[in-house]
Amino acid sequence: MQNIGVIFGGPSGEYEVSCNSAEAICANLNREKYNIIPIGMGKNGKMYAPVEMGDIKTFNPACYEQKEVNLLAKPGGELRDNNGQLVAKLDAVIPIVHGTCGEDGVLQGLLELAKVPYVGAGVCGSAVGMDKILMRKILAFHQIPQTKYVCTTRNEIEKDIEDVVKKASEELKYPIFIKPANAGSSVGITKADNEEKLREGLAEAAKFDRRILLEEGINAREIEISVMGNDEPICACAGEIIASNEFYDYKAKYIDNKSIAVIPAEITTEEYEKIVAWAREAYQALDCAGLGRLDFFIDKNNGQIYFNEINTLPGFTEISMYAKLWAESGINFSELLDKLLEYAFERFEDKKRNVIDF
Repeated sequence: MQNIGVIFGGPSGEYEVSCNSAEAICANLNREKYNIIPIGMGKNGKMYAPVEMGDIKTFNPACYEQKEVNLLAKPGGELRDNNGQLVAKLDAVIPIVHGTCGEDGVLQGLLELAKVPYVGAGVCGSAVGMDKILMRKILAFHQIPQTKYVCTTRNEIEKDIEDVVKKASEELKYPIFIKPANAGSSVGITKADNEEKLREGLAEAAKFDRRILLEEGINAREIEISVMGNDEPICACAGEIIASNEFYDYKAKYIDNKSIAVIPAEITTEEYEKIVAWAREAYQALDCAGLGRLDFFIDKNNGQIYFNEINTLPGFTEISMYAKLWAESGINFSELLDKLLEYAFERFEDKKRNVIDF
């Protein structure tokens, strides 16, 4: 039986979302095939294991101080306590720490040093998938349609916010969305309809990252598609999000439960085929692996399709869009986890083929 570590929580604004994802994953992993080891990560970055199944959703590190562990940064996948005693030897890991330090390549780097297979994109794919500015620049090279944008930094905002506002107002039409370059689940994102709101949005985004993306808003439908695989990714059906708020922000995603998911999305075959083609191209261009949820816009005024973003570790409960789209496509939650672990082992074996002696 394989030991599967599920790492969740973490120093991220998406801590609670991660705990919800981990609870669903642990409940649906096949216990006849896997020995599940929940590994909770506090907001200070410390790990604790094994976490009781009933404690995952509301994981409180203070209750597990005697179970602090370390994943050794050397080959073997060893999880040891502070006395050096072996707690578990991991055969694979499902890292479900959403956002910073979990989805951005940081945790993946540790897993690479531990030489343990893990679900999802590697260091490179995670980093560029998380970084909205780098992601856009790479996909622009591949000529994947995107909305207009400009970039700025916290330093530029603090140095001369009026110059930033002037540049954005000249190059983009309102409304303008202001986003931290590295933050998930719409954390720190605001919508500005005028210069005053833009100033407020810039100050808000600068709390979460030193680099800021400003995007020209359009009157659009929000279409999402789930992708799975390594070198030959496959796509599920598409879904449409009808947000309860002015845009699909953190509250609309996780708090008020009023947003509507239309599955499958009511789009034409031609629109679906374009989205699938661009989704696969983007996924491969960013060197993603295992899984990803890619989000697109369809302009209500002219039907133009635009790429919005990728989530390399999307929300992962049974009611999350990623899993629901695969369920509609004929793959249930437990089967989905099996497949993702298979892709993790496949990627791991492929990497072992690399020559390291020259």
